[in-house]
Amino acid sequence: MITFSLAVILLLVGYIIYGTVVEHVFHIDDKRVTPAISKADGVDYVAMPAWKVFFIQFLNIAGLGPIFGAIMGTMFGPAAYLWIVFGCIFGGAVHDYFSGMLSLRQDGASYPEIVGEQLGNRMRNFVRFFACILLICVGAVFVSGPADILHAIVPSISRYWWVYFVLIYYILATLLPIDELIGRLYPLFGILLLFMAVGIAVSMYVNIAPVPELWDDVSVEHPDDLPIFPMMFISIACGSVSGFHATQSPLMARCIKNEKYGRPCFYGAMILEGIVALIWVAAASSFWGSIDGLHDFINECPDGSNSCALAVNTICNGWLGKIGGFLAILGVVVAPITSGDTALRSVRLLIADAFKIDQSKALRRLLVSIPIFVIVYLLLHIDFSIIWRYSASCNQALAAITLWTITVYLAKQGNKYWISLIPAAFMTFICVCYLFVAPECFIRMNHIYAYIISAAISIVMMIWFIFHSPKLKESIKDDSIN
Repeated sequence: MITFSLAVILLLVGYIIYGTVVEHVFHIDDKRVTPAISKADGVDYVAMPAWKVFFIQFLNIAGLGPIFGAIMGTMFGPAAYLWIVFGCIFGGAVHDYFSGMLSLRQDGASYPEIVGEQLGNRMRNFVRFFACILLICVGAVFVSGPADILHAIVPSISRYWWVYFVLIYYILATLLPIDELIGRLYPLFGILLLFMAVGIAVSMYVNIAPVPELWDDVSVEHPDDLPIFPMMFISIACGSVSGFHATQSPLMARCIKNEKYGRPCFYGAMILEGIVALIWVAAASSFWGSIDGLHDFINECPDGSNSCALAVNTICNGWLGKIGGFLAILGVVVAPITSGDTALRSVRLLIADAFKIDQSKALRRLLVSIPIFVIVYLLLHIDFSIIWRYSASCNQALAAITLWTITVYLAKQGNKYWISLIPAAFMTFICVCYLFVAPECFIRMNHIYAYIISAAISIVMMIWFIFHSPKLKESIKDDSIN
């Protein structure tokens, strides 16, 4: 438990110290009028209290990733702690903070518009298409996952009925003004999710769970013989670095009242999600006595079942009893539902922004949304694990693009762009490496060669950027003169 406890403490210290550094680099202006006020429309641009913005942002990003992703990442061993802590502080929270604050500075612009402002129109159009695919896949995953868990709780109700129930909620959350359904329900949902996380954490201490330590002699072989690089960094995304978050932060950039709330609402929400991921890594690695015990449980799950959903159900009921387990599992159900609904809401806004479709009228919102839900429904007929794997890899590619976008912005401003350059290069390495070693990819090669090629590409990109950055700074000066 020492490693787990220290990891949680490091995340909190990271928010206080490094979060302040990031905020200083951005140069907030608490006198600046935010789009929630200047562009208020009663639908998407709605000024809300900072605590509500924080909860909504946290629930938007804390989907199945810090739970299911953490459980899958646990199978690579205690190294998962390091990736969550350092990835979250220096990568994920930086990524989330800047994606939210850049949107805020661009009048609540959606994610592709942020990228296009820094990387040009071609990248803007590419990201529009790429982000829509990712968000629709996320929406499908976050229909399937909650339906599996709800079916495990109440097996007498068919999984398909649960799918329809979740879809109906998603339709309402996508179409209604953000403060009517999401703004009202998310505080309650946040309490459920935090109850789940705290309940599991307290149970580990009470039961003196045998959580593996970093310094233990733990020899872990992934049951599918997957290499830790890059597969662990793809599996644990939302608890560390996740491109999906960049599509969610603009939703809250349209609701935040003052730039000074950016650090707690964007950086802080990511830190809290990292803590949730740590809890599930520790729980999954200790509930069955060891990581090998988790491997055995996963291998014994029936074919076609969602092994992570079954693991969550088993852990919650085993440590918290029937009542506590029921409430905890509801918290786990809430997490993906509150990310799935905003994922599809984001798709609506991406399409509306791209084609300049006014969203103040309900009929226009409905016309944009119908094709989205038809595609989501069709994707539900594909195996959950396949959708998860492809959405996870696309997710990390989006994170790399976001971090490079932030780096270009900081270089233009003459600020300390290294805070995003290093994580951008690292995520580039992970994404390129994935193309060479992942089982589902067509290009397969020896792992060592894949590491060398991926590292070389990342280093070349870093060197090129460092030498090119003075030109970026000059370009913004020229624009300001003109």
